[in-house]
Amino acid sequence: MFQNLQALPEDPILGLMAAFRADPAAVKIDLGVGVYKDQQGKTPVLRAVRAAEQAVLADQQTKTYLGPAGNDQFNALMPELVLGSKHPALTSGRLRALQSPGGCGALRLGADLLTVSGFNPTIHVSDPTWANHVPLLSGAGLKLERYPYFEARTGTVRFDAMLERLNTLPAGDVVLLHGCCHNPTGADLSVEQWRKVADVLLQRRLVPFVDIAYQGLGEGIEADAEGARLIAATVPEALIAVSCSKNFGLYRERVGALMVLTESSSQTTATASHLRKIARSSYSMPPDHGAAIVARILSDAALSDDWRNEVDAMRNRMLSLRRALSAALARTCSAEMAAVIEKQRGMFSTIPLTPEAVDILRERHHIYMTRDGRINIAGVSMEMVDYLAEAIGSVA
Repeated sequence: MFQNLQALPEDPILGLMAAFRADPAAVKIDLGVGVYKDQQGKTPVLRAVRAAEQAVLADQQTKTYLGPAGNDQFNALMPELVLGSKHPALTSGRLRALQSPGGCGALRLGADLLTVSGFNPTIHVSDPTWANHVPLLSGAGLKLERYPYFEARTGTVRFDAMLERLNTLPAGDVVLLHGCCHNPTGADLSVEQWRKVADVLLQRRLVPFVDIAYQGLGEGIEADAEGARLIAATVPEALIAVSCSKNFGLYRERVGALMVLTESSSQTTATASHLRKIARSSYSMPPDHGAAIVARILSDAALSDDWRNEVDAMRNRMLSLRRALSAALARTCSAEMAAVIEKQRGMFSTIPLTPEAVDILRERHHIYMTRDGRINIAGVSMEMVDYLAEAIGSVA
């Protein structure tokens, strides 16, 4: 049965993780894996999460199934977090959320829903995009194409080229958009650019699929959701994939949600039934523990305030690291590269380095990043900023 299967190459990011752990060097930096790290290089359990988890366990009376849709309270609160409780998509009854196994699960649920819709749309992703977007979406049978997005030399969004491409797409096609903290580049759309994108989507009758995995880590919890809110207020149909891995620190709990906006509340009800069927036939039911923690935080004013303060602290730490690395790169590389790092937002930036330069950084300096030059800003401590900048300067 299995004799014809050949070993596949290691996932690039997971392979980096393994190589970093095996490296015996006393001085080494892991900029590859996309998790938040504190000043001590640890990925902490947030205070609000720890308190909510204790409360959940104390109150829990059963471990019975919740059903394919998952935690009802979580499904009610997540749209309010992303869109705001008074958003017309919610008050009109046109949007429904379904808990998923992480943001990846939300993306795949959305892709499967597009597949069963019968329209067989092409989904257009940014160039570049998060590497796992491709297998998650194409694995559902969707055809993928790319639209221009990032200019590596300047570190900015190629917005005119992006709009020009979107204006050529046929009605019914799907456009994947990063809600904030673009992965892998850190280059985000401005609010005005989001408005223009929303107008094009409406005029061309394109369906947006917003992936918002880093809410709160760019400009703030409310500001980072502005793009998704504009989109959901403008177009008749949309999908929004949400992850709680980064801003709640619930990586291993696999907590996410897919939100679907339709033209009417009756269509929303029908669509939700298809989502439940897709979930049932795929993984049956999502795990509850992480979703129950998020629901407890969002429903408790004190826990919610503490969580927001912790997200602010994570964001401000990364902004401080950006400023420090920018200043150091201005000394070792160029003012242009320094400016790119400082103006980008979120966990990631893409540095204009060749794959060969990235290899040298790993072999000579024990600095680990993906070969496209993507770095996790949170992966470096303040004490190692100068070492990193000098190493980059030696190969740039």
